[in-house]
Amino acid sequence: MTRRSDWPEPGPAPAQAQAAGPPAEPADPVQRARSICLGLLAGTPRTRRQLADALRRREIPEEAIAEVLDRFEEVGLIDDALFAEAWVESRHHGRGLARRALARELRTKGVAPAVIDQAVDQLDPEREEETARALVARRLQATRGLPSAKRMRRLVGMLARKGYAEGLALRLVREALEAEGDSLESWEDYAPDTP
Repeated sequence: MTRRSDWPEPGPAPAQAQAAGPPAEPADPVQRARSICLGLLAGTPRTRRQLADALRRREIPEEAIAEVLDRFEEVGLIDDALFAEAWVESRHHGRGLARRALARELRTKGVAPAVIDQAVDQLDPEREEETARALVARRLQATRGLPSAKRMRRLVGMLARKGYAEGLALRLVREALEAEGDSLESWEDYAPDTP
């Protein structure tokens, strides 16, 4: 028989361990910045500026932000050029956005203008026109039964919101409506300068 004094000391009870809460954030700003960035990058790719802005909101010192982001770029965890290329491909294919809209979105994410130009240049004009044509074809049926002028406005407006040039939008919508046999007697009212 053993005496009670020989028993090992009991550890904290499970309820006590849970009451302690989650582990505290590291006190070192570089460690905090690294932890925050890894958490943000686990969800989705981000640009350097997006990460820097998130760290500033958490009041991380600028020196720690620069150190962590420089290291992340060095090891390839942050690459604005790859981010921009993937963004352009995804948003053009998935949402049908044109170069102008894609460039605007990348600017808001803090991508450098030279990187944006390189990324949107991967979209050739023929591919962009094919995408616009497909968008018009998809929406065309929903406008059947409406007056020609209203159909024209809706379809051209949809393309404009996606960043397509006015001349291209007007030409493609006109072609689609004419192919359906919709009369466009007032076509000149929409685009007197467009061929």
